[in-house]
Amino acid sequence: MNERPAIVIIGSGFAGLGMAIQLKKAGFHDFAILEKCAELGGTWRDNTYPGCACDVPSHMYSYSFELNPRWSRMFAPQQEIWDYMRRVAAKYDLERHIRYGAEVESMEWDDAAGHWDVSLAGGDVVRGRAVVSGVGALHIPSVPDLPGLARFTGKTFHSAQWDHDYDLTGKRVAVIGTGASAVQFVPQIAERVDRLHLFQRTPPWVQPKPDFSFSRPFQGALERVPGATRALRNTIYWGLETRAVGFALDPRLAKPLERMALRHIERQIPDPELRAKVTPDYTFGCKRGLLSNDYYPALTRPNVDLVTDGITEIRERSVVTADGTEHEVDAIIFGTGFKVVDALADLRIVGRGGLKIQERWRDGIEAHHGITLPGFPNFFMLLGPNTGLGHNSVVFMIEQQVAHVMSCLKLLAEHGAGTIEPTETALRRFNDRIHRRLRKAVWNEGGCDSWYLDENGVNRTLWPGFTFEYWAGTRRARARDYVLR
Repeated sequence: MNERPAIVIIGSGFAGLGMAIQLKKAGFHDFAILEKCAELGGTWRDNTYPGCACDVPSHMYSYSFELNPRWSRMFAPQQEIWDYMRRVAAKYDLERHIRYGAEVESMEWDDAAGHWDVSLAGGDVVRGRAVVSGVGALHIPSVPDLPGLARFTGKTFHSAQWDHDYDLTGKRVAVIGTGASAVQFVPQIAERVDRLHLFQRTPPWVQPKPDFSFSRPFQGALERVPGATRALRNTIYWGLETRAVGFALDPRLAKPLERMALRHIERQIPDPELRAKVTPDYTFGCKRGLLSNDYYPALTRPNVDLVTDGITEIRERSVVTADGTEHEVDAIIFGTGFKVVDALADLRIVGRGGLKIQERWRDGIEAHHGITLPGFPNFFMLLGPNTGLGHNSVVFMIEQQVAHVMSCLKLLAEHGAGTIEPTETALRRFNDRIHRRLRKAVWNEGGCDSWYLDENGVNRTLWPGFTFEYWAGTRRARARDYVLR
């Protein structure tokens, strides 16, 4: 692989692959993709827990330029999404650009030479004129620092690092966390374990999952009829987009979704005590809304115990809760999500004049359009600060960001410049505007704490509006917003 590519892409998930494809489409082939693992795929390579599937409809959770009329279900399972990504990579001949086992340890801008030094574990250095970070946010497992955890002699693992060699059959299992992953794998393992203790800190809002399989004749019709797959995707897009009105405009507009979730609880949980335990006391949308048809029924099984008392201690073979109960277990599975904000803040990146990204972000992570940062020339982030979504597909956001990066590269060529970075004025204007909206949104006003917020209670994760607003604001980089040298 070229050790001095013009552009270095970090990560081979949806973001990294999408960036590489658009470069190729533009006739640019001097780039390298650095992937820390032995295979491509990012989140959809790593998460293989039982029941793992997307909670965004398949036809929307895919590239707009690579529609797939052959999705088997409305919500595709993990393996099918991963297969799709590998097919797309093969179609665009991306494998020859990927360097596997290339874990990035640091990135440092050399102002005199006008390039980035990307240092890898093992000592190699890859030099590029520009860096596109596609590392994503859902790749650093979050494991709570529970007292005594190191003393536990049983099996422990995070859902994103599922141990398929460990047989859960007949075991006493503790599951800590009731987020998006747990809602999917708990029903799958509840049938096999002897006893399942599910430790819940805050109940999630769970709606019915409108999932169903697509018949072969239907798939064939989508494939044969011109525009059919595109029309289905567009219909799904606008359906999902309507959910933003309650999240970003006025939380009261999400009441119909909240009522649907409450009816879901009433239909699936007859026991009033259990029903009370799983009913949230915060506004719908404040935390990530979940979809499941089998999570609540799993909680009603005689071998499943929903524990709402806080965990005070882990002992050699048990979990102890605040009420003094000792729950004896053979294994602990963490369904506690990811270090989303830390995934960006922990990056070791040094920009112009030795400026570390942590210094730049001492008051909180931010970026112009969530993509570029003053003081960091030719450095682009995909799915950076405030570009996550609570209502639609992040693949849509990735495509808009890739288009913006391509527009920045075009500005470089048009002006005969060597570097590009946003102005402080543009950054301040963008961030002031979105944070004014976020302060009034459900994620801040809904009465909950979530992984969307940083340690100061500021939402550094989500986009505060409709995705078509983001499209309109990013589709073309404006020269006045950038410093070109």
